[in-house]
Amino acid sequence: MSNNAEAPPEPDYVPPPAGLLKALGPGLITGAADDDPSGIATYSQVGAQFGYSMGWVMVFSYPLMAVTQQISAEIGSVTGAGIAQNLRLHYPRWLLRAVVLVLLVANVANLGADLGAMAQALQLLTGGPVAPFTVAFGVLCVVLEVFLSYRRYAEVLKWLTLSLFSYVAVVFAVHVPWGEALRGALLPTLTFDTDHAEALVAVLGTTISPYLFFWQAAEEVEEQLRRTIKPLYVAPAESGPELKRIRTDTWVGMGYSNLISLFIIIATAATLHVQGITDIQTSAQAATALRPIAGEFCFAVFAIGILGTGLLAVPVLAGSAAYAVCEAAGWVEGLDRKWYDARAFYGTIAFATLAGEVLNFTGIDPIKALYWSAVLNGLLSAPLMVTMLVIATNRAIIGDFVLSRRMRVWGWLAALVMAAASIGFLVL
Repeated sequence: MSNNAEAPPEPDYVPPPAGLLKALGPGLITGAADDDPSGIATYSQVGAQFGYSMGWVMVFSYPLMAVTQQISAEIGSVTGAGIAQNLRLHYPRWLLRAVVLVLLVANVANLGADLGAMAQALQLLTGGPVAPFTVAFGVLCVVLEVFLSYRRYAEVLKWLTLSLFSYVAVVFAVHVPWGEALRGALLPTLTFDTDHAEALVAVLGTTISPYLFFWQAAEEVEEQLRRTIKPLYVAPAESGPELKRIRTDTWVGMGYSNLISLFIIIATAATLHVQGITDIQTSAQAATALRPIAGEFCFAVFAIGILGTGLLAVPVLAGSAAYAVCEAAGWVEGLDRKWYDARAFYGTIAFATLAGEVLNFTGIDPIKALYWSAVLNGLLSAPLMVTMLVIATNRAIIGDFVLSRRMRVWGWLAALVMAAASIGFLVL
């Protein structure tokens, strides 16, 4: 978004190295949460099945993902309200209800798959039964969200993003033909068959997910409350540095996310693919398959990474559902609230997490649940992206903070790509 009102020119904002980590927040956490255990399974399957040849998808999707997340973040920062609240205030109720319902169902399915994957990873590392681990992880995540202040919880989540470096360690612990890996990342190769089409759709659907839109917009509102600053619509004088901080945070965060995804593809291509192991259904299967090929170190690091990313992603999935539900209903919400001041908000977090846990004990195939979660996310992504673009160009909502022409072009391109991916997913 750009402020078209007359104002003195702002100096270019480039965070110094010492201040870069401080500038990173919602964007970094959102990007890292995108590499959840379910996403790890998808990227592992792509690397195992196709080797290095589809690494380019992560490079291609990076600007589309970053622009989409920047739009959602700026909507929150400019209006002081999340995506669902903007829908409630300015658009038909049927649209709001449909979006929130689909998001809630998809998030619960994703939560179930992630909690199950974390439990399986811990079982691989320590032995013991999966069921108690599943319950324990769910309870731990809920307790942290409910009883830690937003400031401290945001710091916990920020440090958990470092767990993604485990996949970088795996890559440098095995032999990688870097020439081939770089060609796969930088030179797109299109193969027109069902397997490649399914993989392309799965990666795009995993990378650009609706729950990330809701989370990052809501976290920008939380940041304003924490720093006691007003929405930019009300205080346009603050817009220059604030919008530049958001751009830095978002593009670094999404770049970190996609780079780690690329490393997961490279790691599994260098180990599983070359050994003829081409069918990976879960992240735990990927870790198990690594053990006899890459050794105990790579196996353990890969499994530990699943735990770290799960502890990061589960709160984001449950939190985004809670923000959407409470914003839609007009209830008090926010991680900076005490539990007794926002019972519905924290109750939704607990409900979504518990429902995800229950899926692991119902006999429902977690892979099928995740598949249908991807279907729902795919169906929701493109319409929601279009809705965000409409919000971001509506002066009645955001005043002079309309999207620049460049942002509009990239935003519509991202929406069209996701629409094509969604149609392809349904056809396949």
